[in-house]
Amino acid sequence: MPTELSQSFYFEAAHTLRRYVEGEVESSKRVHGHTYHAEVTLRGEPDRETGMVMDLGVVRRELASLRERLDHRFLDEVEGIGPATLENLCAFIARELRPSLPLLVRVAVFRPASGDRATLQLD
Repeated sequence: MPTELSQSFYFEAAHTLRRYVEGEVESSKRVHGHTYHAEVTLRGEPDRETGMVMDLGVVRRELASLRERLDHRFLDEVEGIGPATLENLCAFIARELRPSLPLLVRVAVFRPASGDRATLQLD
């Protein structure tokens, strides 16, 4: 029976954001930072011998490597993100992790302090 396995991580980062709506918020254009939380979800059949969808040690190692590329960075300069929106961060994380975590089916990025969340469903 398919089982989902999720792991979360967080990173602190700065960015700018150009809004395209009337009454644009000036503060978004200035460099500012957030504490971002991300959750990745894998889905698969647990292995009969180990009982695991995937070894969490492997998942944590991949997340730590990705976190190193995002934590305390200026996201505008991280190649492959584009404008540092929650949506683009989800897509970036998925692209970066999918080769090493092929069972990846969902990525969520959220900022609890402001109540914002984006989720990318891959399956």
